[in-house]
Amino acid sequence: MFGQRFLVIYSGVLTAVFAVSMLTGFTKTPATSFDELNVQRINVREADGTLRMIITNGARMPGVIVKGKEQPKVDRPQAGMIFYNDEGSENGGLIFGGKRLANGDVVDAGGSLSFDRYNANEVVKLIGVNEKTDSFAGLAISDSEEGGPNHRRVWVGRSDDGSASLSLMDATGHERIQLSVPATGTPRIAFLDEHGKVVKTLSGGGDSGQR
Repeated sequence: MFGQRFLVIYSGVLTAVFAVSMLTGFTKTPATSFDELNVQRINVREADGTLRMIITNGARMPGVIVKGKEQPKVDRPQAGMIFYNDEGSENGGLIFGGKRLANGDVVDAGGSLSFDRYNANEVVKLIGVNEKTDSFAGLAISDSEEGGPNHRRVWVGRSDDGSASLSLMDATGHERIQLSVPATGTPRIAFLDEHGKVVKTLSGGGDSGQR
């Protein structure tokens, strides 16, 4: 009788130990280290599968993803990292690229780091471009509303002609004040009306007037 009871208890203890070992083994995944890893794309997800980041080459760059649903890919030739919020919707990224065509033209060259407002377009963008049709670098700050327009409000940057500028726009995106320093070194402040017409200027030389 005692022997049978001992066997029952012993069997129960072994079963409990085995169960704990199995559960512990499944919940704790040991970290793996690599000296070098070559991949075309990495998807970073939460435990429930929600997409949080994609690191990818240009060929495997996805279209815009909103709440886990990907839209058709349109004009995204760069490689980079795309960030996603808690709902699996794109909310910014770091992209970069550039190539020279057979005719010598440089296209899609540069990079940008941007952050989006929740469920809307980008509100902050740090960008540098140097290609055939454009060459500039700067920081852009924009208004962005869910389901509404996206208007740039602030631009600080440098253009291809060597000038540095600060532009301030109104709520509709029209430039109203422009501070600039050209390559020649003479600073200038211009005030504009809602139609983009310069109504007053101040220069580093001390002269001012109406235009």
